[in-house]
Amino acid sequence: MATRRELHPGTFLARWPVMPILDLVVLIVGGLGALHALVGAVGMLRTVLQVPILANTRAPAPARWPSVSVIIPACNEVDGIEAAVRSRIAEDYPFLEFVLVDDRSSDGTAEIVDKIAREDGRVRAVHVTELPAGWLGKLHALERGVQAATGELLLFSDADVHVAPGTLRRVVALLEAGRYDQLGVLPRLWSSGLFLDAVFAAFLRMVCLAARPWAVPDPRSRAAVGVGAFNLVRRSALERSPGFEHLKLEQADDAALGQMLKRFGARCAVANGRDDVGLHFYRSLRDMAEGIEKTGARWAFPAICAGMAVLLVLELGPFLALGARSAWPRAFGMAGLVLSSASTLGVARWMRHRVFPALLAPMGFILLAAMLIRASALALARGGVSWRGTFYRTADLRAGSRFKLG
Repeated sequence: MATRRELHPGTFLARWPVMPILDLVVLIVGGLGALHALVGAVGMLRTVLQVPILANTRAPAPARWPSVSVIIPACNEVDGIEAAVRSRIAEDYPFLEFVLVDDRSSDGTAEIVDKIAREDGRVRAVHVTELPAGWLGKLHALERGVQAATGELLLFSDADVHVAPGTLRRVVALLEAGRYDQLGVLPRLWSSGLFLDAVFAAFLRMVCLAARPWAVPDPRSRAAVGVGAFNLVRRSALERSPGFEHLKLEQADDAALGQMLKRFGARCAVANGRDDVGLHFYRSLRDMAEGIEKTGARWAFPAICAGMAVLLVLELGPFLALGARSAWPRAFGMAGLVLSSASTLGVARWMRHRVFPALLAPMGFILLAAMLIRASALALARGGVSWRGTFYRTADLRAGSRFKLG
């Protein structure tokens, strides 16, 4: 009579093909990471080859220089606004005015704005003392600036941006030669430390992948780029669109402006201003984390966590694949690392950023993902976003969202 065979607790698990399944997972992750890196490398290459470097452009001077109004919103920018504005006042453009919009500042910015206006007749000071309901402060300041401006061209530019002499002539010449209605100039982000530069490197590679700057001039493409540092817009094109009233609760104001203009028929373009336009994007990781808080209500917390998880798998998958036992996953991992490193370094060199922090871009992605998840968690806990002294409910911000990712 056969005896019943005694089963050891580990017998079933020992028979289950655990390692082949893990190998398959690693193979898939490594393959997806390599594909993601390939797409990013192609995006980098097209950006570098097709987006002009402003300093190298040789557009002829137009027959008539159109008048330009530089609109600069400022809220508590006392530490940097004077030096930045004076770098722009040095421009010798023939028909130029500046509209400095002090947006409820409490740190002495208003006094600096008034002082510059007294010293230069081209400068007009506008003071915002109250924020109407249903507006983000910066969007309302930009709207007030447009109302006060008289130029045919409107240059929207942040208060901490420095511009080299002659930049405006080059940009206007390029805009007129291409018959564009909007031209965004990518600034050089000045170094702010190793870890923050690594985050910038990761961020810029994402921009090349998601925004497709090389496709912006193509009217058949939906690709559009708006640059808060330097965004030159033809007034007639802005007037054909719904304007800032349409964007009044949009947190990604510059990018959404570019999308709105193109949607309403504007001819758009983008240029690399690495030698002409520059700023300290953020001074520290803490500053960046606090700055990103304003985006926390854009997507639901589970969605942002899922999105960041997918992104991290794609970015870090090649590292995992390198440790596989099989040759194919290791090959995918090596290909992914080579392609992602090449694209990140390529963008860094193209923008004249430091090379070594670009090699730390994988760590930069982790830090950026952590900041975005933190911002979303805070918005979830608070029921909205507190920004520049005003609280905005999540429901209102999502209802007012206009920017479409990708």
